[in-house]
Amino acid sequence: MVREEGRADRTDWVSAIPFFAVHLAPLAAFFVTVTWEDWVLCAVLYVVRMFFITAGYHRYFSHRSFRMNRTFQFLMAFGGTTAVQKGPLWWAGHHRIHHRFTDLDGDVHSPRDGLWWSHVGWILSTKYKATDPDDIRDFARYPELRFLDRFSWIGPWLLALGCLAVGGWGGLVIGFFLSTVLLWHGTFLVNSMAHIVGKRRYATPDTSRNSFFVALVTGGEGWHNNHHYLPSSVRQGFRWWEIDPTWYTLRALAVLHVVRDLKSPPARLIDQARVRDGAFDIGMFRSYWERAAKLAGNRPGVPGPQPQAGDTPPEGGAGAPLLPVPSIPDRAPGEVGDPADGVSDGVSVLQALITRAMESANQLARATRRTKPQPSVEPAGSLPPPS
Repeated sequence: MVREEGRADRTDWVSAIPFFAVHLAPLAAFFVTVTWEDWVLCAVLYVVRMFFITAGYHRYFSHRSFRMNRTFQFLMAFGGTTAVQKGPLWWAGHHRIHHRFTDLDGDVHSPRDGLWWSHVGWILSTKYKATDPDDIRDFARYPELRFLDRFSWIGPWLLALGCLAVGGWGGLVIGFFLSTVLLWHGTFLVNSMAHIVGKRRYATPDTSRNSFFVALVTGGEGWHNNHHYLPSSVRQGFRWWEIDPTWYTLRALAVLHVVRDLKSPPARLIDQARVRDGAFDIGMFRSYWERAAKLAGNRPGVPGPQPQAGDTPPEGGAGAPLLPVPSIPDRAPGEVGDPADGVSDGVSVLQALITRAMESANQLARATRRTKPQPSVEPAGSLPPPS
């Protein structure tokens, strides 16, 4: 799944009008009465709705890291819609694609395509508007979830009206709109900054990082390298000092029998594949070589190596086509060529070296990338099977 260029990736500015309007709405606070209760409402709505995103949309619908019955499943999904991040099937389906192609061409929001794109650009593009049921067949079989996904505006409108009824215009402007904007960008930080800023504990085939700040504003989602190492773990803070409020809340809900079968990270894997222990950091290796390839390929007047007849893709089939090492012009022994030819030849050889290194890195990344078999589809009346 390679991201297409051009029209498919352009920003739909007409559909983006409500998105930018919500950002401007909190400015109305200068023209209405705002009380301290409105700020409390803002904080409460931020924390509660962030939990519905982190525990519901992410750890449950995207990764099936715990179980709950159908009633609580619906309530979790409805609560997630109030965060104004579309429906549960759309959110989880696209997140699964992100994990399937993290930092590769098929990734829907990789920072390798730019910080703006990974943070918000992909949401405003024309390509990722629809929900593909094939990406989330295990939950798409529930009609109530399909309903919430199709009419995901119901939750936000009801919440906005509730804020207006409780707090007046201040409750609407600060309680609802400001908390929504903060919630958006808190969530978006995981897609953008958590792949750029932070530390890497595990050698994963991507550029995910652990960030205390992102964890603080997202209820524990900032331990992103931990998460990409063990995506099915309901706990993302593996150490006692890695705060993970979403995990703490889910443990409390398990005591109350609201959720069950919480998946913890296997103890035997916690201390494996650590970068500090010498594990080969394939994710960062690929990232550095890819940047070098772009710099070499963009050198003015120096064409990149072209595939020749008989070249075959690398074993595994999903990577870029195999590119040959460009030949150096033949010269007689002792013959001195044009100095410009020497520069061009040197850059071409460098490009070929980068290409070969990238091919090896891609093959190694595919070999080490953790994959999870698609769950079998059960009758619509049954509960989600254990993962």
